[in-house]
Amino acid sequence: MASYLYRLGKAAFRGRKFVLALWLAVLFMAGVGAAALSGPTSNTFSIPGTEAQRALDLLKTKMPEASADGATARVVFQAPHGHKLTKEPVEKVVGELRELAHVASVADPFKAELVSPDGSIAFAQVTYKVQGVELEHADRDALVGATKVAKDAGLTVEVGGDAMQEPAGVSATEAIGVGVAALVLVMTFGSLVAAGLPLLNALIGVGIALAAIMAASGFTKIGSSTPILALMLGLAVSIDYALFIVSRYRKELLDGREPEEAAGRALGTAGSAVVFAGFTVIIALAGLSVAGIPTLTEMGLAASFAVTVAVLVALTLGPALLGFAGRRVLGKSTEETANPNPLSRRWAAAITRRPLAALLAATALLGVVALPALDLRLGISGDEALSTHRTERRAYDLLEQGFGPGFNGPLLLVIDDPDAAATADGFAKKVSSFDGVAAVTSPTPNKSGDTAVFTVVPKSGPSEQATTDLVERLRDTAPNGTMVTGSTAVGIDVSAKLGSALAPYLTLIVGLALVLLVLVFRSIVVPLKAALGFLLTMAATFGAVVAVFQWGWLSDLFGVPVAGPIQSLTPIFLVGVVFGLAMDYQVFLVTPMREEYVNGASPKRAVEAGFQHGARVVTAAAVIMIAVFAGFLFSHDPMIKLMGFAMAAGVFFDAFVVRMTIVPAVLALLGRRAWSLPPWLDRILPDMDVEGAKLDADLDERKPAHV
Repeated sequence: MASYLYRLGKAAFRGRKFVLALWLAVLFMAGVGAAALSGPTSNTFSIPGTEAQRALDLLKTKMPEASADGATARVVFQAPHGHKLTKEPVEKVVGELRELAHVASVADPFKAELVSPDGSIAFAQVTYKVQGVELEHADRDALVGATKVAKDAGLTVEVGGDAMQEPAGVSATEAIGVGVAALVLVMTFGSLVAAGLPLLNALIGVGIALAAIMAASGFTKIGSSTPILALMLGLAVSIDYALFIVSRYRKELLDGREPEEAAGRALGTAGSAVVFAGFTVIIALAGLSVAGIPTLTEMGLAASFAVTVAVLVALTLGPALLGFAGRRVLGKSTEETANPNPLSRRWAAAITRRPLAALLAATALLGVVALPALDLRLGISGDEALSTHRTERRAYDLLEQGFGPGFNGPLLLVIDDPDAAATADGFAKKVSSFDGVAAVTSPTPNKSGDTAVFTVVPKSGPSEQATTDLVERLRDTAPNGTMVTGSTAVGIDVSAKLGSALAPYLTLIVGLALVLLVLVFRSIVVPLKAALGFLLTMAATFGAVVAVFQWGWLSDLFGVPVAGPIQSLTPIFLVGVVFGLAMDYQVFLVTPMREEYVNGASPKRAVEAGFQHGARVVTAAAVIMIAVFAGFLFSHDPMIKLMGFAMAAGVFFDAFVVRMTIVPAVLALLGRRAWSLPPWLDRILPDMDVEGAKLDADLDERKPAHV
């Protein structure tokens, strides 16, 4: 592989104008495709095969008038303190709501008994004929605008529900991560030219990936969070992969190589590591499809596509841009000092001097941080996770104040039975006596009488364990043909299916990644150590996520509006992303150590020298990734905010604690055993020459003899 990439690097360097023009043409065509073909993104979430989804599908067929999968909004009214609501302003609002586009029905609070016991709070339930993805910004403005008459009458009016959800988008504050990345690159290289190359790689690669994803949204539904997650990952890995290649190119120049030769050798060595690191990330992300959840599959495939583009851009456009930059990547300095990175040398020496103490201390630290993960609770949060500055959150709080927490997460029971009305009446009466039930509505049958629905309002909130227990009891005691659905039940089913999918997913990605790492390092111990280190990383990451987002620690610092359960998608998606990135750092940090060992250094010296070569670049890459991910903490979307924090924390723990402390400590403890491979396995495995040892030997043989 190293020899092939060496030739590719030199060819791209020579044909730099053609390569740059080709990628710019691809970017232009992708942009045109996005402009012409892109469709709206979706906030809907479905899991085929679950009871909640089967019930929704049944209602769509047998009771389309119920608009079970249509968008909903709750317009909540509150009278001034010490007063009760009057009908006139509320009914005027209801009348205006019924005239809005796409509205199927509006429940009048006074006729539908949707008024709080003290008469101070009421809400009108608005049901749309279409899903939230089909509503435009103008529809949401019209919904809020219809409440003006009640506000003018002195009432407090707030609007919540999924009809108010705006598609997730990139805000200007997320560019902070790119700014930090630029600063880190300048500090790392000391050259504006060298710092600009990774950023240019990233802008072109991410632009192509995002444009292609948006073009695909014209043919299939794309979740509103999907492009943002693809941007988050694509931007981070694009900068990192280009960073490693540029860093190696500078080293080759400082060793006296001509620019074209330096580009070839840089791609043959650092490029090989980029290929394996990128392939590991792609496997981890694409493997999310094993969960059988369309939304998760879509996120994983989109993000893996962005990483694929990042790898291709780094391997072709990267050396082409080096051709334009030439020796200017070195800046004003043309030589390195004898000790270019004294801090990393001292750190590596300290670890190899007392490897057991370093290993125990780092493991204990991660163990303490991981303790909150024992209390991990999963769910799908809604308006309660938003800031109190948002009308959706204030509507949620008013409903809880007036009617109890269960009104924000009612359960819909669907009866599919030839005598659905009678069956529904009997079960509704039984359910009304259950502990934890606040209210039960009268069943409503369809015209043919073979389907009926009624609503059960829990006493507990949507994300509380008591509500989950109630759903389980309803399903256990329900007559045949009865299904429980609604947003709360969907969330419970999502959590259950994701939990069952996590084990096979971990088995798949860890197994494939171990095979790749055995090929890269020709060792059994190094891949196993990498996988065990990843488990420590994940435990600490989940501990930090629970502490901040579930327990509320430092929530103000990180902009978390309310503590609550962790989004159900987080564990499996986070495992895939962080595993891929962890293997990135494993490859980039340990490859120089193996290179030193293959070239004759003692095990201890190989660890110290390899660490010194790789630590500075890996540190810069980790800081850049953390900055890019942390930039998404400013997103208004709770899912994006959570994922930004979780991935930033995961990279921090993995890069600085696991890879830079535990890894060199273990390698120092094991000595030569760390790099050994059983003879029979050594014979059958292909030698991928990631460190470029064979490439160097082959090139040295071709050198003309000095006369």
